[in-house]
Amino acid sequence: MISKLPQTLRWTLPFSAVLVLASCSNPPRQTSQVITPAAPVSHVLEAAHVDPEKLLNRITWGANSTSSQQLQILGMDRYLDQQLRGQTTPLPAAIQAQIDSMTIAQRPLDKLMIDMETRRITAEQQKGVDDTLRKEYQQELTRLAREAATRSLLRAVYSPNQLQEQMTWFWMNHFNIHNAKHNVRAMLGDFEERAIRPNALGNFRDLLRATVFHPAMLRYLDNEHNAANRINENYARELMELHTMGVGSGYTQGDVQELARVLTGVGVNQNTDSPRVKAELQRLYVRQGIFEFNPNRHDFGDKIILGKNIRGRGLAEVDEIINALSRQPATAQFISRKLATYFVSDTPSDALVNHMAQRFLQSDGNIPAVLRSMFESPEFIASLGSKFKDPMHYVISSVRLAYDGTTIVNAAPMLNWINMLGEQPNGRQTPDGYSMTESAWASPGQMTVRFDVAKAIGNGNPGLFKIENQTSQERPPQPALANSAYVKNWAKNFSQGTQQALTQASSAQEWNAFFLAAPEMMRR
Repeated sequence: MISKLPQTLRWTLPFSAVLVLASCSNPPRQTSQVITPAAPVSHVLEAAHVDPEKLLNRITWGANSTSSQQLQILGMDRYLDQQLRGQTTPLPAAIQAQIDSMTIAQRPLDKLMIDMETRRITAEQQKGVDDTLRKEYQQELTRLAREAATRSLLRAVYSPNQLQEQMTWFWMNHFNIHNAKHNVRAMLGDFEERAIRPNALGNFRDLLRATVFHPAMLRYLDNEHNAANRINENYARELMELHTMGVGSGYTQGDVQELARVLTGVGVNQNTDSPRVKAELQRLYVRQGIFEFNPNRHDFGDKIILGKNIRGRGLAEVDEIINALSRQPATAQFISRKLATYFVSDTPSDALVNHMAQRFLQSDGNIPAVLRSMFESPEFIASLGSKFKDPMHYVISSVRLAYDGTTIVNAAPMLNWINMLGEQPNGRQTPDGYSMTESAWASPGQMTVRFDVAKAIGNGNPGLFKIENQTSQERPPQPALANSAYVKNWAKNFSQGTQQALTQASSAQEWNAFFLAAPEMMRR
């Protein structure tokens, strides 16, 4: 294939990708209801003559013909307004059916986790005699985590509420939980569904509270082991350093220690029975599913955090400190900078971050208000088309464009591609989440794998349309790229070198691969 690779494309693309291509041999539209929202606040985007595809590539997981039609009907500012509202628009029926069939959609977290704990104990009792049950237990944990990742991908590809899907992933990464810790693999689906998704376009304080009270977070950062006279500071430290104020924002080690005292007794209970609580503390005991506040383990002394006195009285202390942390100017700065890094630039200006932080404080942490202040800024508009795609964006945007209007039945190939590119869902070992800067993802090795993915999608990956362990006699749908008027028109805006390379493709499959491998497709 190297002999067929256009010289212009060789110069346009990384050398490592050319080597990969050299080693390879050639081998009904979705519609969704458009709900007209209330009048938008302004006409900033239309007045700035923003390129529609560039806007879509930034506020959705990737532009395609379906989203382009929606934008044309509404106009750019109304489309943005609708996306910020996160209006409930149903998924295609076939996609929703796949999600509804999942275990994580059918079983409440408490029942699922109590059953898993029973299985773990039974397997432990057979340790050294029969390892079968332990292997089955671990396989089930992995299967449940895979269900959660699959559900996220299906929504990212097909949901009309694209900004909500991006923000759900953003917050999942911000409040990162590594999937290898204990049995949190079985909790990830509920963490996204109950803690993150409902608050992704809501209020930051509500979002923060939902994560603080979720068993997955409490287990991941060891707060279930945090008790009076046996303080564990892990969660308290990350709550201030990574989730709210940010490192170097003025809090002290003493503040972390005091916050850990506030969080004593907040934990997880996977047993069917509740613990014995002292009679005088029974009114303070709280259990919701497998979340538990055990006052027997709580430090009831008064605390001082960030100069604020917290009167010792139980779980109410946690809500008080959540309110305080979510309203800190440092939190407004930290969250605003992280959003701007994700949506605008690896190095957003202080002016933009300050503007967003001011809106954060004025709106008491209203996430859509902060996002709107960013989306309507000149810096955001000027940045369109230049932000480098992380692996998740690259794979999802490619599939959204290539298979627009086609229902995939197996997301396993997508998960495999994302894993190969180094961004496995909840695979980041440290609680800081994956980096959103170009330097983290633009290595020669990364680009080599991206060209493998481009070729796999461009050739028409049959695995996307084949249910695992079942044979399929039907020919899988082919990507809607080389024969798409929408895509061909979009390609006219690519560089002269890329356009020349596309004209030299010897087949539709090769054209598809060249298009998905183009430098323009690496950015959003």
